[in-house]
Parts: sequence; C-alpha cells; structure tokens
Amino acid sequence: MITNPGDSSNLERYAGQTKQLLGAVSVRTKILGIVLALTTVLGLGITWQVRAVLHQVLIGELDSRGQSVASDIAGRSADPLLLDDTLSLHDLLTDTVANHPDALYAYVVDPSGNVVAHTFGADGFPTQLLGIHPGDDGEIIYGSSEGTVHEYSAPIFDGRAGTARVGLSEKRLQNVINAITGQMLLTTLVVALAGIAAAIFLTWILTRPILDLVHTTKKVGAGDLAARARRWAKDEIGVLADAFNHMVDDLQESQATINEKEAARTRLLEQLITAQEEERKRIARELHDGVGQALNSLTLGISALTLATGAEDLNARASKLRAITDETLQTVRQLGRDLRPSVLDDLGLAEALRNYAADFENIYPEFAVDTHFDLATRLHSTVEIALYRMVQESMTNAARHSRGRTISVLVTQRNGLVQAIIEDDGVGFDVDAMRRSGTSVGIHSIIERADLLGGRVRFESGSGGTSVYIEVPS
Repeated sequence: MITNPGDSSNLERYAGQTKQLLGAVSVRTKILGIVLALTTVLGLGITWQVRAVLHQVLIGELDSRGQSVASDIAGRSADPLLLDDTLSLHDLLTDTVANHPDALYAYVVDPSGNVVAHTFGADGFPTQLLGIHPGDDGEIIYGSSEGTVHEYSAPIFDGRAGTARVGLSEKRLQNVINAITGQMLLTTLVVALAGIAAAIFLTWILTRPILDLVHTTKKVGAGDLAARARRWAKDEIGVLADAFNHMVDDLQESQATINEKEAARTRLLEQLITAQEEERKRIARELHDGVGQALNSLTLGISALTLATGAEDLNARASKLRAITDETLQTVRQLGRDLRPSVLDDLGLAEALRNYAADFENIYPEFAVDTHFDLATRLHSTVEIALYRMVQESMTNAARHSRGRTISVLVTQRNGLVQAIIEDDGVGFDVDAMRRSGTSVGIHSIIERADLLGGRVRFESGSGGTSVYIEVPS
C-alpha cells in the first residue's frame, strides 16, 4: 500500500493544533469536560448494555413460557379431541389465554391443518396464520398491531391428533424494557448533573493548593529557602507539597551535608595519616629490632670467625651466620610484601590474594582461610591494588575483632563488574553505630577506596558473623 506523505504531515499538524488547543484550556474546563464526557459515555453505554441483556433475558423467558404453555395445551387437549368435545377444548384455550398476561391467542388444528378451536372470538380466525410455517424449534415470529408476536406449537399425540399453537406478544416486555431504559437515562442525567457539581467543587479544591504551590515555588526560585508549601489535605497534592518541602529541606541542608562530608574526609585523612605513621613506626621497629639486631649479630659473628679454633668450629660459626642471614632476608621480604606485594604486579590479583591468605594463616594460625577466585582477565592495576587492600583490610579487621575461626574470600568478574565477598564466623558488630562513630579506619578506608573506583560497599553483621560485599567496575 502506498502512503501519501502529505497525510502524515496533516495528522501531525492536526495533532499539534489539538494539543495546543487543549493546553490553552484551563484545568477547571478540562476536568468539567472529562467528567461530563465520561458520565455521558458510561451512562449511555451501561444503559445500552443493560437494555440488550434485559431484552435477551426477557425474550428467553418468553420463549420458555411459550413452549411450556403450548406443551400444556397439547397435553390437556388430548381428551377433548378424542371425545370430540369442542366446547371443553374452547374453554381450555380461553382459560389459558386469560391466565397468561402475554398470551394473545391459542388454537388447535387437526392433522389436516383444519382449525378445531380458537380464541379469536367474533372476528374469526385469521387464516393467514396457517400459511406461516414454524421453524425447526417450532417457533414463528411475526409483526402485528400488538407488536412482535412469538407463536409456539406443540404436537398432540406426536401430531397424530393435531397441533396446539399459542401466540405470545412482546408488547408488555417491551414496555418493561422501555420503562427501565427511561429510568436509567434519567439516572444518567442526574449523575451527569451531580458530576458537574462535583467537578466544580473538585477544581476549586485542586486549584487552590496548586496555586499556593506555584507561589511558593517562585519564592524558592528567588532564593528564599525558608519558604514552605502549605499542605491542604492528605491527598496526592498534599504528598506533592510534602515532596516539595522535602526538596527544599534537602537544598537547605545540602551545604551542611557537604561541610559534614568534608569534615569526615578530613577526619579520615587524619586517621589514615596516623595509621600510616603507625605503620612506619612498626616498620622502623621491625628494621631496628629484627633486621638491625640481625645485622649486628652478623657483624659480631663475622668478627668472631677469626677466633675459630679449627675447621669444625669455623663451619659451625658459618652455619649460624647463614641462618641469621636467611632469617634477615625473610624479614626484609615480608616487609616488602607488606608495603607492596610484587606478585600483584607480576601474576595478578588472584595469585596475590592466595599468597596473602597463606601468609595470613601463618600470622593468625587460629584462622582457616577459604579462597575462591573467578577472574577471566587481568584487571587494571589501580583496581587490583584497591581490591587487594580492601580484602586485606577486611581480613585484618576480622582477625583483630571478630573472634571467629574461619574467613572466606570470594572474588568474581562478570558483566563489567568485579565482586568481592569477605565473610567470617565471628561475633559481629553494629555496622550503623560503627559508621556513625567514625572510629573505624578500616571501614572508612574500604568505603573511600570503593568510592574512588565508582563502586560500592555493603556491610552485614550479626551474631553469626560479618560479611563485606564489594562491587567495583572492572
């Protein structure tokens, strides 16, 4: 099918004009129009639907009664027909029509189609009825001065004695349907008028707080952050006013929040500097107490070599010096790994953490460390060192404070993210209280490192242990 480009542009133009026209209409007019349109459409739609259903139900009930009446006449007509009692048959038909408000007539025909008895009175039987043949269900529908007529027939002795027929009019049922329809239309009109009145009242309720909110917005836009919108009711507009007030509160508190965050960063920086100084003190103490004393021992041992009395004594002194040298070398290497593990640069994060876990079990033999790594590729050096330090800090915190016996470390990489989970089975702690106090350098250090990488950290702690969830972009 070929589409005319002009049709599309015309539709767009008409849509734009309609939107512009609706935009120029006031809120009150829009609400009134919507309420009136919905009330009218719904009222007429429901009226039509009820009328259709009611007509279907009543006609169905008429059909059921017609078949029942025809069958009753057929059953009661057998004896008068066998006895050739036309008077009793006529009385039966007359009583049947009199006792059913919708019945117009009844008659009985013999197998040859001749009328045996009927209720048409002095006007005589309308012979045109005999020319109308019933359908498969035995029903005839035709129009008359009495409205639509449904004629039902029932065989007498399977048709061997004739057929009983009765005609029922829809007139009374149509009057009932029309009366109910008129009542519903009147109800629709009343509801429409009530809807217009409610819409007028509704627009008054709606526009008053909206105009007040607009006025407050202008004051806030002018720089008056002390202005607050009045909450007129506990509805959606009231919620909007609360949200606006919360927004202004946030604006007012933003500067204080920034200052507080800067203060927290300053405090953390001071704590980090203090921690660094403590680490330097520890390294200096290790160098002085460990390496320094070992070197002094080496110096004295080398000087004492000249005092060796024989080859055996000389070998013994040399072996002792070699042991001191090996111990000193291990101490220096351990200090180097603490400062910056070379395996991290050479083999990557997974291998560095495995080595750290092995050293950790040597330092804290009461802990068993379980590790699992799923890293498909090498990470950026910045990400690797940050994750290494965060895992290291988490394990150190667990060793110092958890009083647990097991630490589990899981590091995985998927969908552009690296996730690390460090869990222990210790006593746990109050995470919120610890973060508010600002006394934990380890927790703040982990959070700051994750923030610098654009990641996030979540702490969960309870009586069953502590879990640290770290997620950073890879």
